[in-house]
Amino acid sequence: MRYHTRKIVKPGDLNPNETLFGGRLLEWIDEEAALYAVIQLESKRVVTKFMSEINFVSSAVQGDIVEIGMDVAKFGNSSLKLKCEVRNKLTRKTIIKVENITMVNLGEDGRPTPHGKTKIEFVKDRLAQN
Repeated sequence: MRYHTRKIVKPGDLNPNETLFGGRLLEWIDEEAALYAVIQLESKRVVTKFMSEINFVSSAVQGDIVEIGMDVAKFGNSSLKLKCEVRNKLTRKTIIKVENITMVNLGEDGRPTPHGKTKIEFVKDRLAQN
């Protein structure tokens, strides 16, 4: 799992129980998945198609630093299947795991279109090729 983004849990991120609101965490995950897919597929027209069942394993409280990890599970023809884990940066306790986030590459017409990618590419390697 590669951890790319960190967030600090602020007062506006809390639910009435004073723990991290699940909807806020899902927002962060969706945004991270979109960014990851845009970079991997080199396309701005990527949308979330599916997110599998989620399981909150532990909670986070105000002041905690959470980090969001993404990995590619599979490259499809027009899609990219990701898996995600969010954990507490300091304690390393898993907060949530999502086994399948499917992102789809769209064409100008708004329909799924092939992206031509088959493996993870790193920006540093793309820059070395130029």
